[in-house]
This record gives sequence, structure tokens and C-alpha cells, in this order.
Amino acid sequence: MVKDALADSGMEAKAVLKCRNMFALGLVCWLFSRDLEIAFNYLRDKFAKKPELAEANIKVIQAGYDYGHNTHSSAMNVYRIESKQKEPGRYMDITGNKATAYGFIAAAEKAGLKLYLGSYPITPATDVLHELSKHKSLGVTTVQCEDEIAGCSSAVGASFAGALAVTSTSGPGICLKSEAMNLAVIMELPLVVLDVQRGGPATGLPTKSEQTDLLQVLFGRNGESPMPVIAATSPVDCFDAAYQASKMALEHMTPVVLLTDAFVANGSAAFKLPNLADYPAINPPYVPEELKGTWTPYMRAENGTRYWAVPGREGFTHILGGLEKDNKTGAISTNPENHDLMTRLRKQKIDNIQVPDLEVIGDVDDADLLIVGFGGTYGHLRAAMDELRAQGKKVAHAHFKFINPLPKNAAQVLTKYKKVVVAEQNMGQLAAFLRMKVDGLVPYQFNQVKGQPFVVNELVNAFNEILNK
Repeated sequence: MVKDALADSGMEAKAVLKCRNMFALGLVCWLFSRDLEIAFNYLRDKFAKKPELAEANIKVIQAGYDYGHNTHSSAMNVYRIESKQKEPGRYMDITGNKATAYGFIAAAEKAGLKLYLGSYPITPATDVLHELSKHKSLGVTTVQCEDEIAGCSSAVGASFAGALAVTSTSGPGICLKSEAMNLAVIMELPLVVLDVQRGGPATGLPTKSEQTDLLQVLFGRNGESPMPVIAATSPVDCFDAAYQASKMALEHMTPVVLLTDAFVANGSAAFKLPNLADYPAINPPYVPEELKGTWTPYMRAENGTRYWAVPGREGFTHILGGLEKDNKTGAISTNPENHDLMTRLRKQKIDNIQVPDLEVIGDVDDADLLIVGFGGTYGHLRAAMDELRAQGKKVAHAHFKFINPLPKNAAQVLTKYKKVVVAEQNMGQLAAFLRMKVDGLVPYQFNQVKGQPFVVNELVNAFNEILNK
């Protein structure tokens, strides 16, 4: 059909066959009721210096459109998908990993700090290292370390020196970084640990996507070592999530884990370039000058956060380390009462962090089923809710981006509905955490560990079974 359309064009046979994709484009334009003029104008602009080539491709597009239009087959249905109205602005296509890198750069600029990334290459997180390594001109330092332990340990050192410190990895790397992460916990230093989740255990499925690291990042360290956990919900949300994780780490002097996954990290979307002035300020708790001469390393601000004294500041020389320190003097202490106090202070500091309320969409007031998830499954669960509501079912959806600490209204939301199902790409880790945190919650569970995204019709069928019980 392409050859027939260009029979009189005088083009060589090889050049004619290169136009086959344009025939397919014309057919797709018919299938989805798209305006051909948009494609025509694009081609005329692109091949302005070769108008004969543009017109040949336009002729083939029209032929593909006409083929669909003139084929009366029950298998050929026409669809119309309404375009989403976007806010005016500059847009780019962005992957989750690139958005994450940009979010870290934006946070460092907002805080007035250098950005340091200590990392070791690992699928599917390596793109963050690659992207940040391109931006030395923006005050970014990247070090490809000899192993995961060195990557995290060097970031702890950069944090002590006053930088926004980040280390990036996937699940196997979290295992190796856990000791250095715990060092940041007891030293109370800001650190962002990016975990781009993949299939496990061990080397597992390096190129596949799962949500199986949640309990590891919540509890996978020795001792009482509370750590905030944020989970990005989409490729575009990776920018905001990285910014929020950095702000949380810097303002509360704590390591923070940012969870994404292979599906989100390698996925792409249209990203409106943000105005940094619209983002909240980042104000690290630097030790006030008036405390000079009386300050000790674990002296705290009103919200329980340890003051930050960057090395080189006269009058604030201090030592931090992995051994427990006295709350008042900062000296090494094995006093049992002091250790109990410091443990509680570190926990209370995390509990004091303010995170946005858990939002519920759909049939907010009278749903018969609340669908709950976290991180990169947002789109699939939202689509399943929309399909169930289209069937006349009363369904709502609540999605966790902030997992530790939980939103203040989490218990109220989760205990409001007749039935709650927690859907996740693991064997029930979020469900277990929520049962631990919310008295009386016994949710239904939908669990798959296939290394693949959820399939919406499978979700709909499973949720219908729960509704019918």
C-alpha cells in the first residue's frame, strides 16, 4: 500500500519503504480521531529544505488514514481520548531518575549548599549518578566509590563537612549501606539515601520492579534507629520527593530514605519546569552564634533537632562518632539512663516531623472499599478505582507518599471505611506496618511479586471479589 501511494513519486524503492512508519501513523490517527494537519505541519516544518520528502510522507500518512476509514471491519473501532489541558509553561520529557537528580540539585540550591553524591553503580539507580555527574557547574560533586559501603560512608563525611549529602543504590546496596546509615542516625547528620527498588532477594531481578525493600528501610538496622521514609508516586513526582526528602533531612538532622522503583525510575512523563521560588525554603538548624562557648554537640532546638555546627566555624569545634554520647556534654557515655533518653529523643525527633495529611479520592464519604497503596503503584490503583466506580461501585483510594512518620490522619482514614485493601508489590509489608501502627486495623491484602507492574483488570477483579464478600 505504501508502494502504491508513492508509485508516481519518482523515489527509489528503498526510500519508499522508509515511509512505512508514516502509513502506520496515519492509521493510528484514524483509530484515535487525531487531526492529520498537526502531523502534516510538523513534517513540512521538519523537512522545510526537502519539501518533496515532506509531501511524500504526508501522502503516505493520508493513505494510512484512508485505509482505516475505508475498512469496514468489526475489529476496527475508533476511539477518542480527550487531551489533558496543561498549565502554560515550559515542559520536557523526563524520566524518574533524571527528575530525582534534578530534585536534589534544586534542594541544594535552595538551601545554599553544595550537593555531594557518593555512589556505586547498580541497576536501576545508576542513571542518577550519571545525571548528577554532568552538573559540576551547579556545585555538584559526584564520587563513584569502590563499593556501596564507601559510597554511603563518604556521604556521611560530606554531611559532617556541611554539604547536602546523598547516596544512591538499590535493595542489595541498602544491605551494605545499613551500618553507615546507622552511623548517620546516632551522629544525627542529614543524609538522603535513594533506594531505587528492584526484584530480590540477593541479585534477584536487576531490571525488574518491586516494592520489597519497605521493611528493610524501616527496620533493617541494629538498635533503635528510626528513619523517615518517603515513596515517590510517579516519574514527575520524583522531583518533588527528592526535594522533600532533602528538606526533611537538612531541617531535622536525620538520614531520610527516598524510595522509588524501576518502573517509576525508568518511566517518563511530561514535566513542567518548576519555578524554584515557589518551593518552600530549606532552613538547616545551624547553631546560633550566641551559643558560642556553651554549645555542646547534642544541644537541641525547640523541635528536638540537634543543632548543626559545620566544621571550620570558630568556637564550635566538636567530635561526633558511632558510640553513644552524653546528652549534655557530648562525651562518650555508657550510662543506662542517658542511653534510654537519647534513644527516645532520636525517636521523638522523627515523630515531630510534620507531613501532609493522607488524601482520599473517589467516594470519600461513603465508600464500601478503600484501596490503599504506596509509591509507584499509584496510577494502576487509581485506574482500578475509576473502573470500579464506572461499574457503579462505591470505592475510594488513599495512597501513601509519606510512610514514616505516618500522616497524622492516617488512623482516622484507615478505620473509617467498611473494608480496606492494601495492594502492594510484595508479600504485605505496608499492610504489616499499618497493622502495627493503627489499632484495630485488619485490612484485606492484594500482593504480587512478579517484577512487573500491576495489571488493572486483575486489580478490578480482585477488588470486586472483596466487595462481594
